Amino acid sequence: MSPKKNGPEPIAPAAPWVPVTIRDVAKVAGVSTGTVSNVLNRPDIVAESTRRRVLQAVESTGFIRNTQAHQLRGGRSQTVGVVVLDVANPFFTEMFRGAESRLQTEGYVLMLASTDGSVEREANFVRAMEEHRVEGVLITPAAAELGALAGLRTRGVPTVLLDRKATADEFCSVTVDDVRGGELAARHLFETGHLELAFVNGPSSVRQCRDRRQGVRKAVRSVSKTKKVEVTEVSVGALTVRHGEDVVERILAMSPRPTAVMCANDLLALGVLRGLASRGVRVPDDLAVTGYDDLIFGSMLSPALTSVRQPAFELGVAAAELLLDEVRNPDHRHREVRFEPELVVRTSSRP
Repeated sequence: MSPKKNGPEPIAPAAPWVPVTIRDVAKVAGVSTGTVSNVLNRPDIVAESTRRRVLQAVESTGFIRNTQAHQLRGGRSQTVGVVVLDVANPFFTEMFRGAESRLQTEGYVLMLASTDGSVEREANFVRAMEEHRVEGVLITPAAAELGALAGLRTRGVPTVLLDRKATADEFCSVTVDDVRGGELAARHLFETGHLELAFVNGPSSVRQCRDRRQGVRKAVRSVSKTKKVEVTEVSVGALTVRHGEDVVERILAMSPRPTAVMCANDLLALGVLRGLASRGVRVPDDLAVTGYDDLIFGSMLSPALTSVRQPAFELGVAAAELLLDEVRNPDHRHREVRFEPELVVRTSSRP
C-alpha cells in the first residue's frame, strides 16, 4: 500500500476555453449554418420563427460573432472612426456623444482617438482606422490644410469634418459661425462699458482661433464709430486651463490694465478665473471675464461664466446624418451644415 501524502490535493487545471462556432449554434437551433449566417447578416430574408430560434441559440451558447472575418468578406465594418483634437475638452466629448447617439441606433460602434493637435498622431490614427475597415470617419483636422486627408477621399472612405469648414467640394462638414461668436462676445463687453479688453487666444494654426479673432476685429470696427475701444490680443500655446492660469500675470502687468478679459474658450476662461482668484482680483468687480463654448461647468462656477454657446451635441448628430447619407445614398452631394452661436450672459461679465 502506498504511503498517504500530506497536504492539500492538487487542483486540476481548468479546461481551456473553446470558442463557440456557427456550427454549434446551427446544431442547437436545428438549422443549417447558412441559415445562421443569414440571421446574422441578412435577417430580413429569414422567417420570423426561425430567426427567433437562431437568436435564442446564439444567446444560450454564448456565441460571439467574428467581426474580423465578416469584415474580410464584406470589405467594411459597422464601425465609424472619430478623431478629435482633445478628448479632455468637454466640447469634443459632447460632440462625440451627439454622433454616437445617432449612429448607435443604426448598429454602428464608434472608435475614438484624440490627436492633441498633432498632425503625426492624426495620420497614425486615420491609418489604423482604415486598417480596421471603418465605414467612415468623423474628424476635426489638426492641420490648417486638408491635404493629409486626401487619401481618405481617394480611397472612397466617407469623411465628415467636425467643427471645420471644407474647401470646394472635398468633404461634408458641420460648423459653427465662430466669426459671429467672437463678435457677440466682444460687443457684449463693449456695450457693458468695457473699452479696453484683453483677448486671450490660442494658436493661429487653429481655425476657430482665427475666426474668433476676426469676429473681435469686426466688433471693434463697428463700435469704433461711436467710442474709442482697444483690444490687446494675448496668444497662448494651447487652449487649456493651465495656459489660461499662466497668462494672468501678463494681463495684470498691462498698462493700462484692461477692464475685461475675453477668452477663446471656456478652459482658458477657467484658468484665468483661477489665476485671478489666487491674486485677490474680484470678478466681475475688478475684471470681467467671458469664455467660449458654454461647457457644462460654466454655469456652476462662482461667479458663473458668461460664454458663447456652441451646440456641440447637435453638431455631432448633424455630422452623423451627413455620414449616413454619404454611405447609403449613391446621389450624395457634399454640403456644409452651419449652426449659429448664442451669447449666454452670466455673473462674470455683468456690470
